[in-house]
Amino acid sequence: MTAPVTSVTPDVRPEDENLGVGANLAYGLQHVLTMYGGIVAVPLIVGQAAGLSPADIGLLIAASLFAGGLATLLQTLGLPFFGCQLPLVQGVSFAGVATMIAILGSDGAGGLPVVFGAVIAASLIGLLITPVFSRITKFFPPLVNGIVITIIGLTLMPVAARWAMGGNSHAEDFGSMANIGLAALTLVTVLLLSKLGSASISRLSILLAMVIGTLVAVALGMADFSKVAEGPLLAFPSPFHFGMPTFHVAAIISMLIVIIVTLVETSADILAVGDIIETKVDSKRLGNGLRADMISSMFAPVFGSFTQSAFAQNVGLVAVTGVKSRYVVASAGLILVTLGLLPVMGRLVAAVPTSVLGGAGVVLFGTVAASGIRTLSKVDYRNNMNLIIVATSIGFGMIPIAAPSFYHHFPAWFETIFHSGISSAAIMAILLNLVFNHVKTGNSDQQSVFVAGSERTLRYQDIAALTDGDYFKGGKLFDAQGKEVPLVESAPAPRAGSEKAPAPSAVAADSA
Repeated sequence: MTAPVTSVTPDVRPEDENLGVGANLAYGLQHVLTMYGGIVAVPLIVGQAAGLSPADIGLLIAASLFAGGLATLLQTLGLPFFGCQLPLVQGVSFAGVATMIAILGSDGAGGLPVVFGAVIAASLIGLLITPVFSRITKFFPPLVNGIVITIIGLTLMPVAARWAMGGNSHAEDFGSMANIGLAALTLVTVLLLSKLGSASISRLSILLAMVIGTLVAVALGMADFSKVAEGPLLAFPSPFHFGMPTFHVAAIISMLIVIIVTLVETSADILAVGDIIETKVDSKRLGNGLRADMISSMFAPVFGSFTQSAFAQNVGLVAVTGVKSRYVVASAGLILVTLGLLPVMGRLVAAVPTSVLGGAGVVLFGTVAASGIRTLSKVDYRNNMNLIIVATSIGFGMIPIAAPSFYHHFPAWFETIFHSGISSAAIMAILLNLVFNHVKTGNSDQQSVFVAGSERTLRYQDIAALTDGDYFKGGKLFDAQGKEVPLVESAPAPRAGSEKAPAPSAVAADSA
């Protein structure tokens, strides 16, 4: 869908434009469809990790839709001190999935109440630090954020693999060709729709592929929707349905890392959407948006949901369609609240064959990792230790993925924190960034092998004057007859983004 041509007076902010009830609902539905697959994936993953029944997973999904809708309304319409009043869709954050699974795995007796307690406590801490968060953002540059986002995607890939094999490792058909074939069909469908479909179809490729994969599963007798009709059609999410939250210090610390990552991502989304719709975003507005994120995350567990954050894909949708109105996104929030009041929708999604989810999950989780790699591509690796920071942090974060039992003999609190690859990588990235890039004392002036292996650039005019037989020896330049050629110091090269050099440059790579 494309944006209608409308006029906005100079005194009205672009996000305050109201397109009318019909247009608001139509464009709002488009936002819901764009993020629906992502918002239902988190409760599916966590519900299965917690060993919940399909009916309870359906309640988790309904709660996530309901909480996401309320969070969207708060963010778009706003209250005093809460909500940036920008077209941002809120929903369950993917950043906490692996950490919540780790909490469930290391403290199975506590179950979901421990997860909910960790989310509430960590979100409260996040709410308290929002006034000073802008002062510590320098400790979370693209170097750190890129590492964390990459590890989030990599950590979730084993989940996609288990889904593709059938989900239940105790089932007779776990890992069967039928299950893996259904996952492969879903994956291929995602790729085909992304390549051959229109822009609208491409954005919905994961959701449409899941529908097609499910229909194929029904035709092959691999799907069971008999329990969808069990339970109420319409119901308000029950507060603390899964039990009162319990608070474990190690789980809270582990979740706090997720909250900090969420604050960084939401800050980026708020600034990005402000730039896209060409409106002013100051520190006050940014703070209001972050507080809305944290207060929504605090109350989401009351209904059975998890941490809330802005959905980046919907920021992209705003850029593609050009629809800048926050009332459009508020309408999307109303649609989400309505869906959350329909538990039957959650049970319908929970009945989707796990193998279908596995095929879609490969792309969905891989996209998260690819986003992190894209962020890391913006990092400057010249004459610094950033390469070893990335290498060590990702390697450290991969340990729990490659060897899940690695921390079994460590203290329980330590295992809860570091059993999550996200927590491990984030802690290592933050510490190494501080040690190498902020605390300069003790840094060697000698290049390490990691720095020496980086690319160097020579200007064309610097080598154009060389003649056949010229050579370097002992740091000096000699001609073919062995006579030294004097070297003259020149003015420093212009900085990146400044005036363009008059001639092209030649690039040579050092060998480590």
